[in-house]
Amino acid sequence: MFNVELISERVARENLERRREREARRQERIFDHKVRTIGVDKDALDLQLQEKKRREEAAKREENAHDADVHQYNKAALLIQRRQEKEKRMMQKATAHFCRQNQTFDPNDPDGSGKAEDQMMLPGLVGEEPDRKNRLQRQREQLRDWLIQQQDELEEEQHQQKMEELHYDQSREEMDKKTLELEKLEMERRKAASMATTNYNLTKIEEQRRQEKERSDEGVTRSAVGVPGLCRSRDRRAPPETLQQVLQFQRDQVEEKKRMELEKKREEEHYHRLQLDSARKALLMDRQQARLEKQLRRHLDSINVQLAQTHVQEKPDLNGGHAEDGFFSKFNTCSR
Repeated sequence: MFNVELISERVARENLERRREREARRQERIFDHKVRTIGVDKDALDLQLQEKKRREEAAKREENAHDADVHQYNKAALLIQRRQEKEKRMMQKATAHFCRQNQTFDPNDPDGSGKAEDQMMLPGLVGEEPDRKNRLQRQREQLRDWLIQQQDELEEEQHQQKMEELHYDQSREEMDKKTLELEKLEMERRKAASMATTNYNLTKIEEQRRQEKERSDEGVTRSAVGVPGLCRSRDRRAPPETLQQVLQFQRDQVEEKKRMELEKKREEEHYHRLQLDSARKALLMDRQQARLEKQLRRHLDSINVQLAQTHVQEKPDLNGGHAEDGFFSKFNTCSR
């Protein structure tokens, strides 16, 4: 017969194998004396050690790279320094060769004069120099030329500085002049505007006076028509109607002033009465409040006296050694 394995049996068998393997690993971990002696998670410690080693290796690689860069930079700096020294030596050689050819003194080489003298000396005549005076003369002339050149440059610089200061002073003076001119123009403009305003006001006043004069002349002319012997050009008196109107207007003004004063006086009296009424009401309210407080205090005092008397009456006579019958009837009156 064929051995047929069901799916459920295969799944159960695989689960059983997994449990056996897990149990075997657990037993190995438990019964291992190293792990049991250490008492910590060895796998985690191993991971930490590996991580630490990786960090150390990375730091070492970074340090080696930095050292390589420093070595490269030092090598480049050394090459540059050697090149500069070589160029300096070549420059000194070229300068010395030029001085020897032209028989001039090199100020950068303090020993150059002695070498030149040695070269210019004739063989067999040590200590003698036939062209020494000319050489010293040329050196003095060259030194004098240098001093003159430096002095000229200094004078030119001072002159340039003086010219700049002079230009600055001139520009500042011009700005001050322009500012004064602008202020003067502004003052003149304001003065002209003020004069124009004054002239305009005077013209308006003159126009008003002229119109009033014309109106008064017309009134006098109308009032003087038909009166014999009256000169229109000389009679400047106002007509009777005009005087009456003026007097009536003055009387109206006096009455209006009296009326305004009377109204003002009435308002002041009314305000004074209101103040007196308010003060009287406040005084009455204060007195009423004090009276109510006094009555309330008396009532509280009487209640306190009554309560004290009741308390004394209900208190048992402990000194006498006996209590009233009503004292014990107050206890055990309910289930609580």
